[in-house]
Amino acid sequence: MDPLTSSDQALRASEQRRLRLQVLGLNSVEAEATFDRVARLAASFTRSPLAMVNFINDERQMFRGMYIPTSSPGERVGPDSPAIPFDLSELSREAPGDYGFCPHVVAQGSQLALDDVFDYPRFKGNPLVNDLGVRSYLGTPLRDNTGMILGTVCVADFEPRQWDRRIREAMQELSETLLADFKLRDSLLAQQQELFAVFDGAPFPIMLTEGPNHLLRYANGKQGQAFGMVPQFSPGRLALPHLDAVGVFNAMDDAFHSGRAATLSRAHLGTYDYPQPQEFDFLCTPVRTSPGAPISGVLTVAMNVTGQAFAGPEQQAFAANVQERFERLGAGAFPGQRP
Repeated sequence: MDPLTSSDQALRASEQRRLRLQVLGLNSVEAEATFDRVARLAASFTRSPLAMVNFINDERQMFRGMYIPTSSPGERVGPDSPAIPFDLSELSREAPGDYGFCPHVVAQGSQLALDDVFDYPRFKGNPLVNDLGVRSYLGTPLRDNTGMILGTVCVADFEPRQWDRRIREAMQELSETLLADFKLRDSLLAQQQELFAVFDGAPFPIMLTEGPNHLLRYANGKQGQAFGMVPQFSPGRLALPHLDAVGVFNAMDDAFHSGRAATLSRAHLGTYDYPQPQEFDFLCTPVRTSPGAPISGVLTVAMNVTGQAFAGPEQQAFAANVQERFERLGAGAFPGQRP
């Protein structure tokens, strides 16, 4: 049976992988220095012109780590490298879920070595061959610290070549170096859960969103009471249109893209827990999933300032403490390093 057959078991595994990627903050295409470095190492010791750290969910592939030739088409990338048949300077960091050979690696759960794609009728017509001229490929399953396959670490060449045992074992070892990163992410997530326990009893609405589309990752009880409960990982703008209407998500956009805290003052809006419209100050702080990682989301605290000339000192102190404690998560694993 073809490993890509859409069986119930395969669909369940794909859904579980997507959820795991969301939890780890990896369900997006943003480049990350750690993964780019691993891709560059893979290209270097295999002497391959293409290398990727590829995460795969149930809809698409996300190349958060990538190495591609920097030379122009027709130039050589090394003393023993073939000419580059295509301009790869604008190569996207994402692809459809069934594109290329990596989905086969994930489906079969083992390394896939293709010395010459043309020797395999099943793979010869793959779009990766037609689009990029790939003739050989080596993909290794990328497992997290729980044993789940999240994607691949892979290399490819424009000419047929033999992937010997030494190279295959080295690729396996390289993929295992990322276990420390996944463990760190889980450790930071555990610390987040401890903060969430504190946030649950907070007197202010608090929510944590993920990615540029502000998928709702967490909301405390006060957030639900005031602005409505929505399912986890729902797109924030669609799920909370009344907050979008007063500009909250614009402030969150600013925080996410600038990497600096943003504020929205005196937002006038109705709430579910009070009969009259209220005034809120919103404080939006960018957060990271791990040290050195790109901005992964935004922590938003809403302070009710109805009838006040300015936010009360207790409210200000609480909000500042919440943000400071959350920001420290990004640096906690490496003393002295700030996110």
